[in-house]
Amino acid sequence: MPKAPRLRPSSTRFFEGVPVILKKALITGIAGQDGSYLAELLLSRGYEVHGMVRRVAIEDPEHHLWRLRQILPNITLHAASLESFGSIFKVVNKVHPDECYHLAAQSYVGYSFDDEFSIFQTNINGTHHVLAALKECAPTCRFYFAGSSEMFGNANTAPQDEETPFRPRSAYGISKVTGFHLTCNYREAFGVHASCGILYNHESPRRGFEFVTRKITSHAAMIKLGRAKEVRLGNLESKRDWGHSREYVAAMWLMLQQERPGDYVIATGEIHSVREFAEAAFAHVGLDYREYVRIDPQLFRPAEANLLVGCPAKAARVLGWSPKTRLNELVAEMVDADLAALQA
Repeated sequence: MPKAPRLRPSSTRFFEGVPVILKKALITGIAGQDGSYLAELLLSRGYEVHGMVRRVAIEDPEHHLWRLRQILPNITLHAASLESFGSIFKVVNKVHPDECYHLAAQSYVGYSFDDEFSIFQTNINGTHHVLAALKECAPTCRFYFAGSSEMFGNANTAPQDEETPFRPRSAYGISKVTGFHLTCNYREAFGVHASCGILYNHESPRRGFEFVTRKITSHAAMIKLGRAKEVRLGNLESKRDWGHSREYVAAMWLMLQQERPGDYVIATGEIHSVREFAEAAFAHVGLDYREYVRIDPQLFRPAEANLLVGCPAKAARVLGWSPKTRLNELVAEMVDADLAALQA
């Protein structure tokens, strides 16, 4: 008969002689856009923050950990791979977190059409590995799974909410639906406090350059400074519900503070096209996007999702969460950050 998992208390510090229990959080994908904002949020709330990254990130922090540059002295990083249950088990057993935020995934939808096997291996098995390790080593840990609006895919209703059926149209969307059901299974079968955030598109100056939003803002900045002449884009009429990553990670934290776990759509409820995003980015630097945007048919997706716009009513009612940053404000912040980086 296997031994019961050994439970460890959170870190204890003393303030004026009084013991203060600090929560420990483990973030997979801490080096990404959401992971970095979440780490900052948790640190501001007094957490002991641990992050899981690939070993190459630790060996080459300048390229892989740039989003964490300001907080690296205040967090603890652990080398692990989502493809390796052993490495994840080792980290979880060492940290014994109170909260685990599973954000790591291959998340660029465009790549998922070209490399389905890698997407499934990383996103599905990785989620299973994290859940299984927590079940064995930290059964009282609260778990967050990063879902995606791509799970709805070819949705036949808009806006989408927590009751809308999933109809994914990409390997990435399929992998996230599978991760969602794994999360629900551990919640229902094993009593894990596991919640899923179905997050719609969220951007920031920390967004990767492979995403169309950052591609647009960075090129608007480069063109303004005379360092580029055009930007090549795909379907300008593709519409999305865009919010700010910094606000969306706050919703993640709120989910794990609830007495009961649950699933939540996190969105703005507003819909905008890629054309609108490009128009706003170029207008912010005094340019007309029509003079610089070139349509490239090769950048169109093989299967475009239907109108994806979320209804965040449950998040507002239960979590008290609501988006605050409007699209023009988000675009301006991203363009200004790209201008500053280029000029520096």
